[in-house]
Order: sequence, then C-alpha cells, then structure tokens
Amino acid sequence: MSENEPQKPREIDEETIQLATEIFNMARVGDAEKFREWLGHGLPPNMCNHKGDSLLMLASYHGQFDTVKVLLEHGADPEMRNDNGQNPLAGAAFKGDLAMVRLLLENGADVNGSAPDGKTALMFAAMFDHVEITRYLLEQGADPELRESRGMTAGELAQGMGAEQTTALLGATRAD
Repeated sequence: MSENEPQKPREIDEETIQLATEIFNMARVGDAEKFREWLGHGLPPNMCNHKGDSLLMLASYHGQFDTVKVLLEHGADPEMRNDNGQNPLAGAAFKGDLAMVRLLLENGADVNGSAPDGKTALMFAAMFDHVEITRYLLEQGADPELRESRGMTAGELAQGMGAEQTTALLGATRAD
C-alpha cells in the first residue's frame, strides 16, 4: 500500500464492542474505583458513545457522584456536549441533583452554558421547580435574563410549566 492510498477503517472486534458497552453501562450505574483503574490504564476520560454522550455526561445524569469526581480528577471535560448540544450541568439541573450541580460548577462547568436551543441549567432548574438549584445557580452568577430560542427567560419558562416557587424566586430577581 502506498502512502497516498486511503487506509481501510479497522473493523472493531466483538471483544472491543463488549468492553465499550461495559464501560458506558458502568458510567450509568457507577463504580468509581473501576473507573480509577481504567483511567489509570489509559481509558480516555472524554470517551463518547454513538450519541456523543461522554462518560461524564452519563455518570452525572444518572447521579453517580463518586464516578463523576474520578472522571473530573482524570481530566474529563465538564463542558463537553453530546450530539444534541446538551451539557452535563443542564442534565444535573434537570434531574434536580444539587450535589452534582455543585461538583460540575466547582470543576469548570459554565454556569451560563447553553444548548443550541439556548436553554441553560438555570432554565431547566426553574422549569422543574428545583428551588435550591435555581437559588444556587443564581448565587454562582447564572443570568436570569438570558433567553432561549423562543425568546423566553428562565422565569417565563418556569411560569409556563406551572413551577410556582421558582417563578416567584426569579420574579424577585428580575429588573423590571
């Protein structure tokens, strides 16, 4: 084969596929020590599945705090988005996981980071009436005046979802 000829893609063997499946499943169910071992042996901390979900995205969405901590310690990117443009912080806010929101922000997640539709973690927390997370995000500098693609703020989204407590909280912070 000459230098200019394109190389054939390597076929992935069944054993490799099985290992990758195990790794992504383990991110969902959590096993911090197993990840510490795998990462120590060269597992890429930003490995993604076929949907672009990183190990960190899966572990954080499923509430695996210790696994997320290990992934972050080994260089996982808290800003890495999946193929839909979603980030781990928004997922944690949606799920109502304050401890995970704190961990991600303490490790570099952008408090005002948004998906392609403009939705931020604050918007998700507000829409689902997660008062403690909404308050914490505001304390960390989340901008309540940011607007998503339809032009709605976190407070307006919360109101539209019938989230009374966060609507009241965000109404008190708005400069009308």
